[in-house]
Amino acid sequence: MSLPFSFMRFLATLSLVASSALAQQQLPVVQLNAGMHLIHAEVAADYGSRMTGLMHRASMPSNAGMLFIFDDNQRQCMWMKNTLIPLSVAFIDEEGKIINIEEMAPQTEDSHCATRPSRYALEMNKGWFAARGIKPGATIGGIVKSAPR
Repeated sequence: MSLPFSFMRFLATLSLVASSALAQQQLPVVQLNAGMHLIHAEVAADYGSRMTGLMHRASMPSNAGMLFIFDDNQRQCMWMKNTLIPLSVAFIDEEGKIINIEEMAPQTEDSHCATRPSRYALEMNKGWFAARGIKPGATIGGIVKSAPR
């Protein structure tokens, strides 16, 4: 019995989506804090997880985010290709202090960059930092101990 081509394509797509979701679920999660505000952040510490980031997700819980840990302390940039939800990104130095915060629109390829070298970036739902009064110079607690040694 032969399956119609469109059904086989559907199964292949379903398989790809399922494997992508499974891969995202396997990222380690760390607890960070911005003052009294707790953050549950998935950790993207290798090239593959940093490139995928929060792509293809339809939503994210309010105190959840993604912590990007870069190999080098340099001027990092982010974009929103294939990212469905609006995000805010905080670029963070080696000591855990926020350098600058950028607002990012979904499904764009605009570059959003640190204003000076950064070791980390923390993506949260758009407006998360502003709604809590968190600005450049604030420290993100727990971030430095999250970095692989």
